[in-house]
Amino acid sequence: MARVLVGVKRVIDYAVKVRVKPDKTGVVTEGIKHSMNPFDEIAVEEAVRMKEKKLAQEVVAVSCGPLQSQETLRTALAMGADRAIHVEVTPAEYEMIQPIHISKILAKLACAEKADLVIVGKQAIDDDCNQTAQMIAGTLDWPAATFCSKIEKNDGELTIAREVDGGVEVLKVKIPAVISVDLRLNEPRYATLPNIMKAKKKPIKKITPKDLGVDTTSRIEIVSVEEPVSRKAGSIVPDVDTLITKLKEAGHA
Repeated sequence: MARVLVGVKRVIDYAVKVRVKPDKTGVVTEGIKHSMNPFDEIAVEEAVRMKEKKLAQEVVAVSCGPLQSQETLRTALAMGADRAIHVEVTPAEYEMIQPIHISKILAKLACAEKADLVIVGKQAIDDDCNQTAQMIAGTLDWPAATFCSKIEKNDGELTIAREVDGGVEVLKVKIPAVISVDLRLNEPRYATLPNIMKAKKKPIKKITPKDLGVDTTSRIEIVSVEEPVSRKAGSIVPDVDTLITKLKEAGHA
């Protein structure tokens, strides 16, 4: 397996409380801490481990977004990726970009880079779409394995373990393939200071969706973004009979 392409997304940091803009057109991003999507960190870690085990020769990180996305790519390079590709879009375009656009971009790059494997996080923590991996595979007509919690390579194919409602499902997929990763696959490493310094010298290639022939025109219109409804305070009941009565009164039983 010569080359692994890893998709990484810049998202609002998981520890930050997200606030809706006053005009309800989206969420506040200015002056807010951003970081790499946690599931994408797992994807980068897995790709780097594959290289360390001599299962892959090169790891290429890709991010689509505004100029600040290069910070996310530098993190991936510091973790061990060999080089990076920044697909630059304006902040306004980025707010409306969707998984269908990202999947087409990554599919085009997978072909251009002659990648054998595309790895992405199972979902981004900002939009929770869980669509990109499936759409990449559909565009390329490659086999896909999602929510991977274990990956092993044997003779030109991957053996994948994935958690399902009833337990663990084991799949075999032939390479080239697209996989999305779950939390239990690995624990991402911290980028050390020497590797952070080395990452500054690693190349980041800049292109645009137009260079790849991908139209990023929005297919949706955001009508309104609302804060979730506040939960009402609970109440303590003395016994099960009272609980059943209250549930019936509320129309839940």
